[in-house]
Amino acid sequence: MKKALTIILAGGQGKRMDILCHGRAKPSLPFAGGFRVIDFTLSNCIHSRTGDIEVLIDYQRSDMANYLRQWCLVNASRHKLRILEPEVGSYKGTADAVYRNITYLQRYSADTILVLAADHVYKMDYSKMLAFHGRIAADVTVGVVSVPIEQAHRFGIVKATTEGRIIDFVEKPRAP
Repeated sequence: MKKALTIILAGGQGKRMDILCHGRAKPSLPFAGGFRVIDFTLSNCIHSRTGDIEVLIDYQRSDMANYLRQWCLVNASRHKLRILEPEVGSYKGTADAVYRNITYLQRYSADTILVLAADHVYKMDYSKMLAFHGRIAADVTVGVVSVPIEQAHRFGIVKATTEGRIIDFVEKPRAP
């Protein structure tokens, strides 16, 4: 695999989680005792051997940074992890978070950048997606799953051709 960089977006306030996220970012929610929600994404990165990891934090930065520093003590030999915060203010969303770190990303000179959410609970081997991305020489590859139409208003929705090319995207449509 060529030189890859993984960006984990861990700035989520978790407004829909209500009281569970009062005073903590959604990725730092406790899960199964001593773990946090972000551990799913971090674990997927370790098992996928994705390369260096950059975690973009925003909401409740100190709590998230403290947890990530503890995580690094246990996993330092496996992955290099760097914590990035906005230099000024807060990120205005996913695209803004990536854009405001573009200078750093350009300095890293990765062949591939894997952008992940820190608040998703799932198991995935990202190396398979990265291999697919390289095999078809795509500019961008997006991982998606099917959801029931009743739940579609909660997600970004893509419309794709039968070959899998995305031809439309709507973020959390009121009437999917």
